[in-house]
Amino acid sequence: MKGQQGSNRISSGAIAAVSAVVVAVGGGVAWFTSQSSNTPTPSNPSGRIEQPAQPSTRQPANEQTPNVYWLKPTDKNVTLVPQPVRVASIRPNQPLEAAFQSLLAGPTEGTDSTTIPKGTKLLGLKAENDEVHVNLSEDFTRGGGSTSMMGRVGQVVYTATTLNPKAKVYIDVNGKPLDVLGGEGVELQQPLTRESFQNNYPL
Repeated sequence: MKGQQGSNRISSGAIAAVSAVVVAVGGGVAWFTSQSSNTPTPSNPSGRIEQPAQPSTRQPANEQTPNVYWLKPTDKNVTLVPQPVRVASIRPNQPLEAAFQSLLAGPTEGTDSTTIPKGTKLLGLKAENDEVHVNLSEDFTRGGGSTSMMGRVGQVVYTATTLNPKAKVYIDVNGKPLDVLGGEGVELQQPLTRESFQNNYPL
């Protein structure tokens, strides 16, 4: 009986020793795991900071704000007034195209007006080398007297040069240069600029 008790005690002691070793190893593994898991954490914030910085640097470069020009009555005549249009551009001519689509759609609020006939469509637009070529549908030439004609030409010229005020503007109708406008035969000397419009076609 005593021998059995002694063997029981030895085996109990051995078990206790093994348990202590397991606890010690487990604690070491837990410590190592905690340390290794903490190691890569500084790299995560840097990755998170860099990612949102990329689109924020691209957006200002792509976004442009061209102006659409409307007519506003004054005491004696009318004047051209700008209205900004925000455009997130992807293609080179997209800001001007969006401006002309807004122009042809007509004003939506305020006392501003337009003499561009409804139904006028933008058939083409190209801006390069300080030149802007605008191709409009035949509706552009219909209706109105000389004041109406000059007003719509001014709207096109100023809207076309909103991103480059010194640019030369060529106006086509159905792909052909517009030399004479309207029933009263208003002659257009192309190319048109803001300066030439002010000097030759006063509103």
